[in-house]
Amino acid sequence: MIRIMFLCTGNSCRSQMAEGFARELGKGLLEVHSAGLMAAGVHPRAIAVMSEAGIDISGQRSREIDEELLRSMDIVVTLCDNAVEACPWTPPTVKRLHWPVKDPVGTRGSEATIMREFRRARDEIREKIVRFLKEFQGSS
Repeated sequence: MIRIMFLCTGNSCRSQMAEGFARELGKGLLEVHSAGLMAAGVHPRAIAVMSEAGIDISGQRSREIDEELLRSMDIVVTLCDNAVEACPWTPPTVKRLHWPVKDPVGTRGSEATIMREFRRARDEIREKIVRFLKEFQGSS
């Protein structure tokens, strides 16, 4: 079982979506965690677009980085530049990946425009998780 943690700024959107996809698609392969530089609560639009994809993240909780837990991971994935720059030190045994995904939270415009950005982020994250799992399963 691979221990993986997804990090972003507020642990409200991108890392929550990544956690949801990784839990669902990586069942039996991954032990999944997510955290942020701060805990901003799970964004209602993230919950909505994940529900559209058939994944319920409404029970997930927004958390700040626990450095001890972080250091116990096999893989840490940062989803934004803030997280990659501010992420605490990890031992060389922890593999670090950076998957920059544009944050949909600051999107301005109509509700349709905002939701389109949340769906774009969701789909981009799903694609990255699927690719990661294919590579992981191919190498094990």
